[in-house]
Parts: sequence; structure tokens; C-alpha cells
Amino acid sequence: MKKITVLTAAIFALSAPLASFAMDHGGHDKGGMEKTGHKSNVAHEEVVNGVKATFVIQPMAEAMEGMKMEMPKDMKETHHIYVKFKDTKSGKAITEGEVKVKFQAPDKVEQTKELTGMQGHFGADVDLSKKGKYGVMCKFQLKDGKVRSARFWYTVK
Repeated sequence: MKKITVLTAAIFALSAPLASFAMDHGGHDKGGMEKTGHKSNVAHEEVVNGVKATFVIQPMAEAMEGMKMEMPKDMKETHHIYVKFKDTKSGKAITEGEVKVKFQAPDKVEQTKELTGMQGHFGADVDLSKKGKYGVMCKFQLKDGKVRSARFWYTVK
């Protein structure tokens, strides 16, 4: 129960700055982050069947430090991933749907997470504690009912 409370608190704590990031920088992620002093954590961008997916991976320690909060000692998740979807024709954010992400660690161990809808994006905390190259596979079904997928590599140094 304590772990769930800590995890829930961390998710809410992270969603506020991420939501303001999503609202303040619509479509100009890298340039917008440089203007506000944030590092660019965009891991991957891809257009899939009319939907632009922008994946951001942020170290938990960095996120907590930015909010002047301490990392909970019993938290095993090391990173926060979130994805924003935008309709390429209208430019409007897509905030309804189901999103799952699977990470394959350098040692081939896999973890799958359902991303929760959070104020304009979908996100979850993940354990990327091993250094090396991770395979990231995402399947998402948005409000139009189409199932889409994206794949990319992410390196933890």
C-alpha cells in the first residue's frame, strides 16, 4: 500500500510540470525546452497513419530535483516516459485512447507498462537501471479505433 501511495504521489508530482511543458511548447519541443532551460528529452518522434507521436524519456532523479523533491528511497523506477499524440491534419492533440509500451533491456529482460492519460499526454514510470541500448515498442489505439505502433532504440548511458 505504501508503494502505491508513493508511486501515485510521484505520478501526480511529475504530471504538473509535464502538462505545462505540453501546453507551453506545442509542436516546438526542442526549441521550446531550450528557451525555458529544460534539457531536450525527446527520445523519438514518428508519424504513424496520420498521427504524430512524440516520446519523451526523463530520468526520475532529474524530474524530482527540478521540483525540489527528494527521490523516495524505495522507488525502483528510474525514468518517466510519456508520449504526446497529435493529429497531423488538424494539429490538435489526441488525448483519448489506450497506450502500451514494452521495453527490452540490454540483458533481454522485458517490462510492459500501460501508459495512463495525464493532462494532454500518456505516461508511466519505468525501470531503466541497466546501462545500454533498450528496444522500445509502443502499441496505441486512439479514439479513431485504429491500432498503431512505433518502435525505436533508447540508450541509457
